[in-house]
Amino acid sequence: MARAIAGEPELLLLDEPGAGLNQTEKQELVRLLKRLNEMGLTILIVEHDMSLVSNVASVATVLNFGEKIAEGTVDEVLRHPAVVEAYLGNREVALGV
Repeated sequence: MARAIAGEPELLLLDEPGAGLNQTEKQELVRLLKRLNEMGLTILIVEHDMSLVSNVASVATVLNFGEKIAEGTVDEVLRHPAVVEAYLGNREVALGV
């Protein structure tokens, strides 16, 4: 990441930046990503850790087998029926019904 940032990009693409990090390291990553975004850097993240995503993303897009099934705020996307069905099995299980 440091090498990419050193080039002063307008867009930073990150694929699973939280993979292999412990919780403390992920918190530091979140702080770094927020700082970079506040400095005007646009960041696109592919990430499965929804806690990390919810802490840094202003917009989330969810793909299922390469097809977009939801887009919006993280809260909207996590409640979207297609996302619940695709990633949590079914709506009743996800909602604890």
